[in-house]
Amino acid sequence: MNVEMEQLALVAQALSEPVRLRILALLPAEIKCEEMYNVSELAEELGISQPVVSRHLAMLKRSGLVTCERMCQSVYYAIDRQKAAQSVAEFARLLQTDE
Repeated sequence: MNVEMEQLALVAQALSEPVRLRILALLPAEIKCEEMYNVSELAEELGISQPVVSRHLAMLKRSGLVTCERMCQSVYYAIDRQKAAQSVAEFARLLQTDE
């Protein structure tokens, strides 16, 4: 399997978990301080523990769908729009038929 396919499989795996989809729905698509969440804020919003949120965010970061930025004492998260768009385009390309 080539690197692109492995990365696409990682994105599919990241999107296969409902909690990760809920996290993506909460995260902003642009880095704006007032709209971003840190792990504690996400845990509170989702009603789950911080370690669980951290594990899900780690998977989303590995897939490239989420980016983070350290500000003050926290790390804040946002969707990597470019990576998400590339992944959607690649999925669409794979699903096209040659009819």
